[in-house]
Amino acid sequence: MVRTSQNTSILAIIAIIIALLAVGWFTAGSIGNFGITVMSGLFQGMLLFLVASGLSIIFGLMDVLNFAQGAYFMIGAYVAYDVQHTGGVIDLTSAIPDPNLRFVFAVIAAIFVGAVLGVILERGLLRPLYARPVFQLVLTFGVSLVLAEIVQFVWTTTPYSWTETFGIRESFFTLFDQRFSTYRLFVIGMGVVLIIGIAALLRYTRIGIIIRAGVEDSGMVEALGINVRAVFTLVFTLGCAIAAFGGSVAAPFLGASTTIGTSFLLQGIAVVVLGGMGSYVGTAVGSVMVGLAIAVAQSAAIGTDFSALPSITPMLLLILVLLIRPSGLFGGNAR
Repeated sequence: MVRTSQNTSILAIIAIIIALLAVGWFTAGSIGNFGITVMSGLFQGMLLFLVASGLSIIFGLMDVLNFAQGAYFMIGAYVAYDVQHTGGVIDLTSAIPDPNLRFVFAVIAAIFVGAVLGVILERGLLRPLYARPVFQLVLTFGVSLVLAEIVQFVWTTTPYSWTETFGIRESFFTLFDQRFSTYRLFVIGMGVVLIIGIAALLRYTRIGIIIRAGVEDSGMVEALGINVRAVFTLVFTLGCAIAAFGGSVAAPFLGASTTIGTSFLLQGIAVVVLGGMGSYVGTAVGSVMVGLAIAVAQSAAIGTDFSALPSITPMLLLILVLLIRPSGLFGGNAR
């Protein structure tokens, strides 16, 4: 039964991706434009994964749907922007004059801030509500609103465009007679490394075994002398840090704004449901599919009156998948 379900999911994935590529080829008009669509789809898919993976990990291992995930993505973007540029709250241009080194520090700072805020949310607010899922949703949604207000107080509501240059953002490569930013490859590569790294962590390391055992039977794991609460804090912190990391690497392309977190959160939830609630593999596959679908929709909408098509495409794809597989592509399968 499980094997049949997996086969159905794989066939659905292949069919949808082939259909998206066919539509992308038809609307592109040339191999160069088609290459742009595919590269854009992979880029957007990896950005989505950096939000959705944290959602999936936290929900899959803790049964907590963290509505504050988009806020952590937003904060990561603002912290990275602030560290990189002159005149911000965290101005390090004098201490670290090299923009390449400063960008590395900006990403690390965003991850650190996301992790610290994750610990505060889990230990200070969320831990007493593990047995009350509705209260969890209300709490995390409320936290997202509070974090948005804090960001507006610190950085105002004015969107920031990334203006500081550094090596990888300014370099390009040529494919199909089209120039592509090397930074897009960097983001795609980071997404792939994260997919492999987290999967390996959960499946093949001692901490991964403890995490999965704690989900199945926390009482037994506690009896072995392992602090399950500390492990769950680690999981939640990891999910929030990944979201902040996603915001930091998205900022050089998308800038920093108070709306960036909301848009990625909604798309991230669509990805998690599409892939199957709690399925890490499903989240990875779903992110690529949704990213490719958005890029194809953007290409198809050029020169037409359907400018809203890219924004509704994730939900249209979600509806299509749920009609085929009501539990999502990998719902009910192994994580």
